[in-house]
Amino acid sequence: MKKTKFAIIGNPISHSLSPTMHNYWFKKYNINAEYELLDIDKSEIQKVIDMIKNKEIKGINVTLPYKNFVIPFLAKTINDANETHSVNTIMLDEKNNLIGENTDVFGFQAAYLKSIPNQEKRNKKVLILGAGGVAPSIILALLKSKIQDITLSNRTYEKSLFLRKNFKNLNIIKWDDFSKQINKFDIIINATSLGLNSDDEFKNDFSNFKKTLVYIDTIYNPAETKMIKYFKSNKIRTSNGLNMFIYQGQKAFYLWNKINPEVDDELLKLLESKLDL
Repeated sequence: MKKTKFAIIGNPISHSLSPTMHNYWFKKYNINAEYELLDIDKSEIQKVIDMIKNKEIKGINVTLPYKNFVIPFLAKTINDANETHSVNTIMLDEKNNLIGENTDVFGFQAAYLKSIPNQEKRNKKVLILGAGGVAPSIILALLKSKIQDITLSNRTYEKSLFLRKNFKNLNIIKWDDFSKQINKFDIIINATSLGLNSDDEFKNDFSNFKKTLVYIDTIYNPAETKMIKYFKSNKIRTSNGLNMFIYQGQKAFYLWNKINPEVDDELLKLLESKLDL
């Protein structure tokens, strides 16, 4: 019997552990399917879209740099994708319309925000670094969790201003200026791609941070970016992007297969064994 196909599209994409995770769940739940990486450029997106329409592929995940770019190819976006204008999961609905959803919002909430008591959330001040594909999902996740004091800084200032069209109360700081205000933030979130490569590093000064700071890096591979190592060495609580990655994938799996897969110890060990250290 021919296997049902799923995939993730992006560029670069070799670091992604999505095939490892989804293929683990397919095996666990006896689903005759396989999930693969599709490292494509923009000119090839229409071909992949046609494969979904023709039911050669049942569903795809979307990662950088295509989370916004794919939207015009879809019949519609739903739920969190409407608010973020960012899509990371694509599938056909019951009428064979191509729809886009965003599971990153759920992933970020489940990974990092549910454990914070509600009364504490209202007082948290958050700095997001980067205005790329995952940034609007993080902003919406914070707002849904009643965290209102959100500041964003991006290397391209105009891109930050574009995000504020969707999120009116978003504070913006120029990239070269956020170091001066670093000590007022309770949570700093890296939503840039800085850290994917071993020679990546921020040129900004982070030294004047709060001693109670929490640092979150949306990158999960490598497991420890230079920034995580820096904050860890200064006794600051850190998290990489692995849990967000797992929970966004869990929701995507449910949307495609109507099974809510378990995040068990075996899966965690499998994923951690494949991370670059």
